[in-house]
Amino acid sequence: MEKVITISDSSEAVLLFGQHDENLRRIEDEFGITTVSRGDKLTIKGSKDDVEKAGKLFDEVLLVIRKGGVMKKSELDYSIEAIKQDVSAPIDKVYLDKIPVSHKRQPIVPKTLGQKEYVDAIRNFDIVFSIGPAGTGKTYLAMAMAVMYLIRGDCSRIILTRPAVEAGESLGFLPGDFYEKVSPYLRPLYDALYDMMEVDRVKNFMDKGIIEVAPLAYMRGRTLNDSFIILDEAQNCTREQLKMFLTRLGFNSKVVITGDITQSDLLGEKRTGLAEAVDILEGVNGIKFVNLTHKDIVRHELVQSIIKAYENYFRKK
Repeated sequence: MEKVITISDSSEAVLLFGQHDENLRRIEDEFGITTVSRGDKLTIKGSKDDVEKAGKLFDEVLLVIRKGGVMKKSELDYSIEAIKQDVSAPIDKVYLDKIPVSHKRQPIVPKTLGQKEYVDAIRNFDIVFSIGPAGTGKTYLAMAMAVMYLIRGDCSRIILTRPAVEAGESLGFLPGDFYEKVSPYLRPLYDALYDMMEVDRVKNFMDKGIIEVAPLAYMRGRTLNDSFIILDEAQNCTREQLKMFLTRLGFNSKVVITGDITQSDLLGEKRTGLAEAVDILEGVNGIKFVNLTHKDIVRHELVQSIIKAYENYFRKK
């Protein structure tokens, strides 16, 4: 079977084929097809199934290029795997979903179909649970959406919180006052924030209370209106803590809860509040659960392999 793809110009061909045609060679190897490029025509040859999948990939990459997007090696790798599994995978809709966070910074974009589903869920639901392993963008994408909502005027403040419990350590043994004790636990939230906004702007917003970073204990007794609230590392919440947090939701607010159920640091055999919430709240109107997997990991490729190996090991036990 053959399929012919028309390329607009030489600059488009360079972006599609990659440096020294590395993208072209990669796609040929992955789908078992051959390609011939003459003028503005790219001809794909191979079995019907392979040509359909490779042709779909070329079409999707061209859509991204023509709308001003750029597909890096990691993104091409993911796109290849996604289309191998589902020829109808809407790759262009992933990489063209731009989340503006600052006029001085590049927009944040989802990198996988799972991440795209997560971002869409935040747009469409008031409470979203994002559950999955490290590196799937749970916190980072929630932060990007929060910053976008703030600068667009869709909320008046961002509230970021985490339970101050990790690895069985006791806060009482750490030096300093309460804020100094919990600061290390909140550092990942600051890191994501500084990635998206200028340091001076973040400091100004924090001084004015427009952005608040606080331990979960400080949420008790509050009603959070007109806010974008992110609860990170929710697998370390007890049942009581998570229920308390969820009932803080006020008018015109969004809540995003992130966590990895397999990585709880709670002591003893107590089931995490996050795991119970999945059973209790699944199906409640207005709440969306998004489950990310090792396929959505966008860190070093070894991270994906490590997490998959751990999953396989404990599945066999």
